[in-house]
Order: sequence, then structure tokens, then C-alpha cells
Amino acid sequence: MVQGHVNLNTEKTEQWIQEYVDGWVEFFKKQTDTGKVADYIPKLEEADPNSLGITIIGKKGTEIRSGDVEHEFSIQSISKVLSFITACMDRGIAYVLQRVDVEPTGEAFNSIMHLEVKGHQRPFNPLVNSGAITTSSLLSGNTSDEKLEPLFQLMEKIIGRRPEIDIDVYVSERDTSMRNRAIGYYLLEEGYLESDLGVTLETYFKQCSINVTTDDLARIGLVLSNDGIHPETEEIIIPRNIVRIAKSLMLTCGMYDASGKFASYVGIPAKSGVSGGILAVVPPRVRENELPFLSGCGIGVFGPALDKQGNSVAGIKLLRHIANSWDLSLF
Repeated sequence: MVQGHVNLNTEKTEQWIQEYVDGWVEFFKKQTDTGKVADYIPKLEEADPNSLGITIIGKKGTEIRSGDVEHEFSIQSISKVLSFITACMDRGIAYVLQRVDVEPTGEAFNSIMHLEVKGHQRPFNPLVNSGAITTSSLLSGNTSDEKLEPLFQLMEKIIGRRPEIDIDVYVSERDTSMRNRAIGYYLLEEGYLESDLGVTLETYFKQCSINVTTDDLARIGLVLSNDGIHPETEEIIIPRNIVRIAKSLMLTCGMYDASGKFASYVGIPAKSGVSGGILAVVPPRVRENELPFLSGCGIGVFGPALDKQGNSVAGIKLLRHIANSWDLSLF
């Protein structure tokens, strides 16, 4: 395995970084057999468990790609970050946070125990399913297509193209997500939802079924790293105050009930999805040593073999190694 820090005192900096990342991806690709693909959504079960790819895009234009980066995959729970941002931009931060909290929870992402047992007055955060479904209900519009249009527009501004919904994944989720339907009915009974249950769930299933690549995730991460400003056009895509909340949520709640460990050992805002995707954000940082991406970067990872929490097994190990080698941690 390639060890040590990248030497930046060379004209071949980007080549050196590429070689290091290639070596790391090759090493961690051998560890995908410790996880398994999500089998409770039939379409996701078709993914190759041995896949692993990463894209890193820096503010200054450096782009590193390695492994299986050509695959399109459904965004799944990573969409929760974007729907939260969209709802805040549409309805206002105060309005959204009156209905969805920003507290971490150590429970599984599809649990509603905190609502039933602890008597919490709103879902703990928008990155667990109860909070995400509630957030989907807050999006303006009478149909799922109307609700998702601002989200698509947001993504198009960031990644430079309009993404598409994988209809097969959407149908697979719609027809098998009994737990999410149960959560939806509970939220409806308790008065959390602001739109028709059918429309709300259709919106949620569709947003999770949007196809992306590691490049797309890295570009989203780069804009978040840059406080919502597109580094190429200098356009303010997302207001800074919304970005700050989104990154805080990713750091404390983004990796399901392994968020605390990820924050401790990797130390950067991130959000995972059960298709194997990870969106990671590296803000600018000050270090005494010259290290890669000191001005910040966005990272997109794809590795569909998951651990028990629903996170990419090899993807987390790869990110942890990169974070330690390049001192990416916020702490």
C-alpha cells in the first residue's frame, strides 16, 4: 500500500496525488468483501459489490478520479441534504426548523422510536427518514414533480446538467418501502406532514432515485465547501447561512448511527446513501505543512458494499485514510 504524505514541492503535484489515490483505491477495493449491497431494495441488489471509485475536485481546479467513477447510481439518502437545502431556500430556515430539528440521534435511520417513546415534538433531524419525509412534505407544489423541480434546478446549477430519475429504482423503492410508508402514516397521524401523504412519499422515493456519479457528488461537495458559491462562475448558489447548517448536520448526523465515529476518525462533513455513495465536504483549512487541497475540495465516493449501519465499507476506510494522510479533519 502507498504510504506517507504527498510531496507538493514538485512540478508534478497533480500526478503525484493521482498516483497516491490510485494506490489507495486499489488497496481498499480488496476490502469490499467485508460488506454487502443493500438487498431490501431489489434494484440496488444488482450492484457490483466489488466496485469502488472516488472523485476529488478542488477549488483551484485540481480534479482527481480513480476507480469505478463512470458508474451512475441512485443518490438515495444523500438527497436529504439537498431537499433540506431546497426547503430552507423556499420556505425559510425558521419555518423548516420549527418542523424538523437539527439534533443527532444514535438510532437507526429508519427508526421513529424518538418520536414514539421520547415524545419529541418533531423529527430529530432531516437526515433520518422521518425528518426527510417531513422535509419532502414542506417542498412547495401540489405534485411530486412540482415539489422536486427546485431541487433539480439546484442540482443543475451545481453539476452543469439536469440529472434524471432512475425509474426502475423508483418503482423498486415505491413497491417495497413498507417501513417508510409506516413512518409516513405515523407522521400524518401526528400532524407533521404539510402535503398529501401519497404525494409526499412519491416525492421522497423519487428524490432518492435520482442518478448521480462520483463527479456530481464531488461538485456538490465543492460548492458546500466554498460556502455555497460556485468556484467557477462565482455565483451564489446557496445562501451561506443555509450551507452552514447543512454542513453541521452532515458532520453530526450524516453517516447514520455511525456519525460519531466518522466525525471522530475522519472529521469532515459527509452524507452517505445505501446505494454506496458518499458526499464529503472539505472546507478550507490552515496548516503549517503544505498539503493537498488546503483551499478546500468536494469528494464523491461510490462503493456499494455496505456495513451494518448502511455506509460504504471500503468508502469509509478510503476516506479515513485520505483524511489522515492529508490532515483533512476539522479538528
